[in-house]
Amino acid sequence: MKKTIALVGFAAILANFTLACSTRQETSGSQEAYRQEAESSQRQDTVKEQNFSPELLAPPTWQARRAAEPNQQQNSLPVTVEPEDKEETHSEEYAPLDDNPYQLVQTNPLSTFSIDVDTASYSNVRRFLTRGQLPPSDSVRIEELINYFTYDYPQPQDNHPFAVATEISSAPWNPTHKLVHIGVQGQKIATEDIPASNLVFLMDVSGSMNNPNKLPLLKSAFRLLVNELRPEDRVAIVVYAGAAGLVLPSTPGTEKDKILAAIENLEAGGSTAGGAGIKLAYQVAKDNYIPSGNNRIILATDGDFNVGISSDRELVELIEEKRAQGVFLDKGNGNYAYLDSILEAKKVLVKEMGATLFTIAKDVKIQVEFNPTKVKAYRLIGYENRLLQDKDFNDDTKDAGELGAGHSVTALYEIIPVGADTEVKLPQVDSLRYQYPIASAESYENNELMQVKLRYKEPKESESQLITRPIEDENVKLEATSDNFRFSAAVAGFGMILRDSEYKGNVSLEQVLQLAKGAKGVDLEGYRSEFIRLVEKSQSL
Repeated sequence: MKKTIALVGFAAILANFTLACSTRQETSGSQEAYRQEAESSQRQDTVKEQNFSPELLAPPTWQARRAAEPNQQQNSLPVTVEPEDKEETHSEEYAPLDDNPYQLVQTNPLSTFSIDVDTASYSNVRRFLTRGQLPPSDSVRIEELINYFTYDYPQPQDNHPFAVATEISSAPWNPTHKLVHIGVQGQKIATEDIPASNLVFLMDVSGSMNNPNKLPLLKSAFRLLVNELRPEDRVAIVVYAGAAGLVLPSTPGTEKDKILAAIENLEAGGSTAGGAGIKLAYQVAKDNYIPSGNNRIILATDGDFNVGISSDRELVELIEEKRAQGVFLDKGNGNYAYLDSILEAKKVLVKEMGATLFTIAKDVKIQVEFNPTKVKAYRLIGYENRLLQDKDFNDDTKDAGELGAGHSVTALYEIIPVGADTEVKLPQVDSLRYQYPIASAESYENNELMQVKLRYKEPKESESQLITRPIEDENVKLEATSDNFRFSAAVAGFGMILRDSEYKGNVSLEQVLQLAKGAKGVDLEGYRSEFIRLVEKSQSL
């Protein structure tokens, strides 16, 4: 039976939609028609049971869309609440999330997944810990914790839009195992060099947003973003409650006072006609489309749809319909975040928004092949809902994540070397009767542990390009590794503790603290220091 998500006490969900228009001309209804449609939906629909999962509001990095496509990426997380909402936390439910198991190289030599730059799980974990509670295990997505932080990776030096960095050492929680750190760094681009943006703020102003840490926080957050607008950028504001409406037509960045006044006048009340709001936002974005620019819909909501379109399937059908009409949301593109404070808003909407708006690579997939003479078994830490079938790696019709300018992606593999003494129970596979896989002579002759392959498409291209990087086996002591390696290992260890993972080995909070403190490095924004404080706080929970 499908699980629902109780949407209570959320601060804000920010979802970033990529808008793309085909060259085909379409006859579209007016904005007034959309408003009339929303009002009609409100009259005709009674308030339905609140069983709508918010995942589909974001680019399909969310769980509901992926539930229909189990090999696509998934995410499902609520957002931060104020302390006075503490009791409501108990009604939150999360889709079950099982840790990736170990795979035998003999039978599964390939590991394939889509990149993930979403970081919402960290904000959610922070919410619980700040309030003196341990987060539900299924709310902890380790890859989102790891990717919340920036890492000191080198910039690309060739014609590709990103660089790949790797590092190997022993796994802190199981010294007989090895930990492989893979970092993908997107090329940084100066703000003045980013193309003009056509933004549509799609804001939920329904009654459920009438809370100090919801609409007022969103208004403060969007003020920060407006202050960063350039003259060539444009912003429109669409709101939805009982019906959808255009609060601010597309307005140039030179008229900041006008945009800020429109934001200031927003008030919450009524039910939630989110489907009509999305329709209107699509239309506004299309009407102001910039062919060579960034065309985005930024959705801000607590995810509570209860009027008009209010089911996963209905919203999927809407997205598919708009794609067929020439305005579409690419599966896997865009990202989402949770705002639990004005500082987080600054991080998401100011510090990182330029990178978010400017895509340098789309459909980025990673495939790792392990050398059977070196590796007996492996497991990917996190990315459980980003897994792809091996055949999808070379299939350019299969969608994957996008990478923005300056964004980085980090992935960790825990591997069991051939001959290692391990207590992990590995899957048992019967001997083959008719054939036996034989490693190539090359695998014995070199010192390669694995080969990393990445596929990506240029933002406007349909054919992918391939990057291949062999990784040599290394015996670097943990204390001699980089801050990148040790801090990401600390975050992964903390995530496994919070999840009570069966693969956490002998990791402890003390070990996590030791790793994190020793790898804090230059921490100008204070994010790593905050992580250390959260770990310390969890010791008393």
